[in-house]
Amino acid sequence: MDCRTNRSRTLPILLTALATFAAAPARADDQCSGHQLLSTPRAETSCQSFTAQIFVSPDQATHAVVLPSDITLYASPDMESRIVFRSSAGVTLTSQDYSSPRGDNGYYIANAQWSPDSQYFVFSMISSGGHSPWSYPMKVYSVKDNRIANFSDMISGNPTVSAQFQFSGPHTVVASTWKQTGDLNDSVPVTVDLDAAFAKLPAAPN
Repeated sequence: MDCRTNRSRTLPILLTALATFAAAPARADDQCSGHQLLSTPRAETSCQSFTAQIFVSPDQATHAVVLPSDITLYASPDMESRIVFRSSAGVTLTSQDYSSPRGDNGYYIANAQWSPDSQYFVFSMISSGGHSPWSYPMKVYSVKDNRIANFSDMISGNPTVSAQFQFSGPHTVVASTWKQTGDLNDSVPVTVDLDAAFAKLPAAPN
């Protein structure tokens, strides 16, 4: 058998296969996560297997469940979020939807964490439409009050300018805000005792 003949026949087939592989579209899975905008709409039947993010409180008593809203086909379904709080027994306590009617003017949850004492769930968000990219709104859920409050209301209405935060005690959170109003180039840490902050908030509307 002439090996050179076999190689001459195999090479074009191999090159054609490689070219076809290189030109193949991205996997459907690539369109289903990553908080990404898409240049062309994905199939309406795509991304059916949503994976919820479940955050269990340290005492195991409360679950925070983050779900994708899946509004627009021009984005991965996690471009906007809704959040549900449930007891460990499965009872829904409260929920909030941060999606927008067209899927381009809401928020998705970027960072989330329970307080060490299991009494508060803090989460930061990013605009799905890229609005105010310097701003990362933060929310705080209180188990005792069964209420979701704006973190900015606890820091004199100032914004949070980073999605990152951390706890420095059982219910004390440290985030970042601007040092001077409107100055986006100079941020400072702000520390909030969530027990004291919730006690000072106006009563929630009925």
